Amino acid sequence: MSRFYRYTPEQGYLLPPNVADELGEDHLCFFVRRVVCQLDLSVFSESYSPEGGMLYAPELMLGVWLYGYATGMTSARRISHRLVEDLALRFLAGGARVDNWALSAFRRRHARALNNAFTQILEMARNLGLGKLGRVAIDSTRIKANASPDRVDTEQTLRNERAKLRRNVRRWQQACDKDDTEPAGLTVAIENAERKLAELPQRLERLRKSGKEKLSRTDADASFLRKRHGFELGYTGEIAMSEDHLIVAQRVTQESTDNASLCPMVEQIKLQCGSTPEEVLADSGYFSIKNLEWLEQQEISACLPDSNMARSLNLGKRCKGKARAAAHRRMRQKLRSSPGRQAYAQRKTLVEPGFGVLKEQRGMRQFRTRGKEKVANEFTLANIAYNLTRMHSVQHSKEQ
Repeated sequence: MSRFYRYTPEQGYLLPPNVADELGEDHLCFFVRRVVCQLDLSVFSESYSPEGGMLYAPELMLGVWLYGYATGMTSARRISHRLVEDLALRFLAGGARVDNWALSAFRRRHARALNNAFTQILEMARNLGLGKLGRVAIDSTRIKANASPDRVDTEQTLRNERAKLRRNVRRWQQACDKDDTEPAGLTVAIENAERKLAELPQRLERLRKSGKEKLSRTDADASFLRKRHGFELGYTGEIAMSEDHLIVAQRVTQESTDNASLCPMVEQIKLQCGSTPEEVLADSGYFSIKNLEWLEQQEISACLPDSNMARSLNLGKRCKGKARAAAHRRMRQKLRSSPGRQAYAQRKTLVEPGFGVLKEQRGMRQFRTRGKEKVANEFTLANIAYNLTRMHSVQHSKEQ
């Protein structure tokens, strides 16, 4: 009798008829399916007209995308390939082989519906005991745009391009005048150059209207944002993380600084959760006297240091500079106290691991799409998937 297990890859069924027998009943794909089935997806359906060809069901597309983002697959083309090979994705797709064009179109189309799904899943999380608005940490990160930093328009580059095109046109026209046959290649080159010259005034007008010194040709919404080691063409992604590590608010901005983002993020938390956080933690990038006074008016406790106070808290050095207003003095006094220092120290442990997961494990170092609305859809999908995996782990631990 042989000691080896039977090996017959040509058998009729390589897998058992029941997917749960192979993956296990606690697999993430089954949790994603249960959550999607509980969502009200009418906003997705209403965005389509009754005319046209057949479409894939919104619950199929949403489930596939959420599982993709939860496992680090952000490419529509890659998910399309994995729908043939990955058993969990095949289950969520119901065996359908969705092409990458349909997947990409779904992700681009449903901005309002995805935000609605984010809100609904937050409500489900609260039913599991997550998302309690005690202490909330807010932070931002730079995410690279799907555009080359070299293909940008400035007033100087547009002038240089115009001068170069004009020189080429004159040279080619002179060559045509010398040669009575007018080579077809030169004729086409002159037409292309004249077309580009006609487009230059529009590009210059678009640059001036944007108010930016540099404007990307491939993604006009992207901005050059300061990072630790220079500048990067991209967007700013912001999240608010609760004490139990659930993302309770999120958004994408084009702002180069965070000063103006604190109040909108707090308002987002109120909108998504229906209540006000007890305490807000944020780094010195969000500091301004206006923000401190607004938080006091809203009766929201906060740990929001200025740059000098943050240096003192992080490095243990003496805080330099004078407080510029009464609210500023009160904030410094709070952060000098032991409870204030302990509260501010929790900021890193709450929000920064979330960005670590999104960027390192989930592939959110660069967006796949272009334009603010489309990249916001990507960011929303990534944050919904993050919350789903958090809910899944909490539910799994409770069952054990």
